[in-house]
Amino acid sequence: MNRAAEVRIPRRVVTGIRDGKSVFVSDGPPPNAHAYDSVPGHLTSVLYATAAKPFLPQDCAEQAPPQILIKPEPGATKLMIVVFPPDSVCATVDPACAFEEQAVHIPGLIQAFEPDAPGMHTTDTVDYDMVLDGEIWLELDDGAETLLKQGDIVVQCGTRHAWRNKGDRPATMCFVLIGAERKVVR
Repeated sequence: MNRAAEVRIPRRVVTGIRDGKSVFVSDGPPPNAHAYDSVPGHLTSVLYATAAKPFLPQDCAEQAPPQILIKPEPGATKLMIVVFPPDSVCATVDPACAFEEQAVHIPGLIQAFEPDAPGMHTTDTVDYDMVLDGEIWLELDDGAETLLKQGDIVVQCGTRHAWRNKGDRPATMCFVLIGAERKVVR
């Protein structure tokens, strides 16, 4: 059973141009929104994706189909909504089942997570992260952390990090991932 009733699936409205006129191309739930059976209250959804050099008008084809590779190529973007359940819920989850389900629905991202440090991950992206609802902690190396509340924004510059929901209600975030190339620092 998919736990969609436990989380709100976002509405996505996409516009386009047909016959020289602005039109609504789609209006409704994104096709890859997924409420996890293995992690109650957890939702991921890629709402849209652009190429490194997008063209207008956009193709009217679905830009974020189910099982789209999450990690964008340099210059490309992915727009995501993620609902994080409280850590107390995550503590009861079977990690193997969660990984298996996440591998299907967030391919290319879940593989960035460190097995020896739950939640910690690093991606070659610059991310614009916005807290839409609730509160969440951003943890960096050596346990450095900061509390983020509704309306707060983080610019994540390819750093190792984890999101921790230490509260008792879900936290909803919006992420814009911009693919980047990592320079070797000597």
